[in-house]
Amino acid sequence: MQQYNVTGMSCAACSSRVEKVVSAVPDVQSVSVSLLTNSMVVEGGSSAEIVKAVEEAGYGASLKGSEAQKSSLVDEAAFEDKETPKMKKRLIASLVLLIPLMYVSMGHMMWDWPVPTFFHGNHVAMGIYQMLLSGLIMVINQKFFINGLKGVIHKAPNMDTLVAMGSGASFIWSTYALFAMTGAQMRGDTHMVMTYMHEFYFESAAMILTLITVGKMLEAHSKGKTTDALKSLMQLAPKKATVIRDGAEVEMPVDQVKKGDIFVVRPGESIPVDGRVIEGHSAVNESALTGESIPVDKEEGDTVSAATMNQSGFLRCGATRVGEDTTLSQIIQMVSDAAATKAPIAKVADRVSGVFVPVVILIAVITIMIWLIAGQDVGFALARGISVLVISCPCALGLATPVAIMVGNGRGAKKGVLFKTAVSLEEAGKVDVIALDKTGTITSGEPKVTDIYPASGYSEEDLMRTAYALEQKSEHPLARAIVDYAEEHQMKESPAGDFKAVAGNGLSGTIRGHEAAAGNRKFIENYALLSDSVRIQAENCAKEGKTPLFFAYNGKLVGMIAVADVIKEDSPQAVKELQNMGIRVVMLTGDNQRTADAIGNQVGVDEVIAGVLPDGKESVIRELSKYGKTAMVGDGINDAPALTRADIGVAIGAGTDVAIDAADVVLMKNSLRDVPAAIRLSREVLKNIHENLFWAFFYNLIGIPLAAGLWYPIFGWKLNPMFGAAAMSLSSFCVVTNALRLNFVDMYSTKKDKKKKYKKEIRKKEVMEMEKTVNIKGMMCPHCEATVKKALEGLDGIETAVVSHESGTAVITLSKEVAEETIRATIEEKDFEYVSMK
Repeated sequence: MQQYNVTGMSCAACSSRVEKVVSAVPDVQSVSVSLLTNSMVVEGGSSAEIVKAVEEAGYGASLKGSEAQKSSLVDEAAFEDKETPKMKKRLIASLVLLIPLMYVSMGHMMWDWPVPTFFHGNHVAMGIYQMLLSGLIMVINQKFFINGLKGVIHKAPNMDTLVAMGSGASFIWSTYALFAMTGAQMRGDTHMVMTYMHEFYFESAAMILTLITVGKMLEAHSKGKTTDALKSLMQLAPKKATVIRDGAEVEMPVDQVKKGDIFVVRPGESIPVDGRVIEGHSAVNESALTGESIPVDKEEGDTVSAATMNQSGFLRCGATRVGEDTTLSQIIQMVSDAAATKAPIAKVADRVSGVFVPVVILIAVITIMIWLIAGQDVGFALARGISVLVISCPCALGLATPVAIMVGNGRGAKKGVLFKTAVSLEEAGKVDVIALDKTGTITSGEPKVTDIYPASGYSEEDLMRTAYALEQKSEHPLARAIVDYAEEHQMKESPAGDFKAVAGNGLSGTIRGHEAAAGNRKFIENYALLSDSVRIQAENCAKEGKTPLFFAYNGKLVGMIAVADVIKEDSPQAVKELQNMGIRVVMLTGDNQRTADAIGNQVGVDEVIAGVLPDGKESVIRELSKYGKTAMVGDGINDAPALTRADIGVAIGAGTDVAIDAADVVLMKNSLRDVPAAIRLSREVLKNIHENLFWAFFYNLIGIPLAAGLWYPIFGWKLNPMFGAAAMSLSSFCVVTNALRLNFVDMYSTKKDKKKKYKKEIRKKEVMEMEKTVNIKGMMCPHCEATVKKALEGLDGIETAVVSHESGTAVITLSKEVAEETIRATIEEKDFEYVSMK
């Protein structure tokens, strides 16, 4: 896929023409032209042939992405507003000439304002004066005539063609009237002199061009505003970096920093490129990328991103990503790419724009002919035809969608919500079902200590010291949670001696000469007695989705520590917001049903689908898609197939590179509330597009009949061409201004959320053909469950396996008979003990 800059486009008819000619180039698979950014995205085809086709159509094209641009961030000059200053100069020059023209043609003729004596009674002089001033204004605004003529030559008339025809017809007819009046004056025919005097439309020819220029300038200025978010992101990029070269600090341009370079960042400085902290610790403000104003603590080993602000300490970092590979550059590129793509809703406007101008010209010609047949004079009929030409506006149609997409995308980027394409921005708001991956999306993704229950005669500190001593040498993820908790509370304890790890059961060792052990309930009963109250406590923890770990010392139970993958603080609120928006929320997890239900109940999801292996998520999404437009939210490599399969894939917390590549929407923060925020923004953008399209169609639907004089016989209404030009100028301005309102959308406000009823049970559980329960010893935690589950589901004939380490069982669903010996061998191969099957 390649991007091109396109020049010479003035309206939707132009972009439609460019799209049409490029689509006809051999091997071109798809093309999308943006009038807003004057760019084009093409998939397939030869770049030379594409440029040639665009040039033959009367426009200019050049391939984006030169080597100079690749070494830096996105080319900021591409978004610089170059049109407004040019139009401002044209407008000032036009107004300087228009004011004296209007003074004579309108002020003197209608209200008898005073004029120099040589004009008194000299109607020819007054006509020549008007002709010269309007001619000069036409020269100043010659761009309309040049582009309009090019459009006709290439059989692709555009907005400039309409303006040029309207203004040119006014000028030509007025010039004819001037010569005819001169002949009448020479003959002494006073009546015909006055008749032709009222046929002058010089002021209309000049006013049309000036008013269209006013509209174009306002439009260009407003269009420039739509890229403000993108430009502000570009301005965040640091220009200098302090790099260590030959042991000394050297300040250099940021585009000279290479991957692997060591750079330093002092308090108050921006981080120049993406990197990893080698030395130092500090608080870094990442609001430029995530929209989150609370600084994030960084220490040795942590990653830092370009354009974030170092607030407190000295950091020494190694560069990992530079130039166009930095996170900031990728965000800018993503927003820019989305603006260059086209939303499905724009296709209606594109189809209309493709035939709009020829149809308007035809209507104008028919209007003139009908009024002439009806007995009106040429001046009246021509005025109606000119009004039709200048009031018709294809620009409003062409801008209705892209301006809203650009502003909405910029608004999202400021809050750390990135839409990759215009399609994803439009479709996100139409989601019916959202599947949330549990680990890392609903939960933090890291086991944490949640509860500490010391046994009678022991304190919390005694229990934690025993646990810390035993778990220090363990590599199990649950052990890591206990070690982290102890270190956070600055505990110091020597590791246990004679350390032994019993796979899937627990740990043993010696502390101060006495035997100590840690593990699940079955394992610890070999070392200490458990009271009924402790068993009940452990059972309650398991119901809440927590894993109880027991610790014994010198033949006595020291206590129990509950460890769990804790739910993020904002997850329940995010789920509730999604439900209030009429979206069904489904949680996917590889955990057993009991643990999954406990977490699902805490968060408040509508449905829990447990026992889903990473490679099974894709098939679940395929099934959910039968019940409506489906979104998948995940953060890991194993989520990529499901993200691709879903109608809308959402990578949360910036996720992994693979997840980002597979996703349609990227959330920079690790907050689940950004999911309803993204949907809310999508709905607001879609609503804005509908408003813009309604205005564009309604304006032309009302304006063209009025300009043609349809209501003149009934109400006596007729439209002066000058007012038609003013209306045309304002139409595009109104569309762009309406889109700019999206800058004020509160993505996190629930006030405007639309509540709708949805079916409580979308998915129907399939009736299981054959179920068997396998009793297994040695499973200690959810990770053991996942190992057994994967092994069993790998056997031919076993559809699903729901495994529980608490009950020591695996409930398997069989599609055909599987030998018991095969199941036994599979379990024992993973170092667990097969007990029985029934």
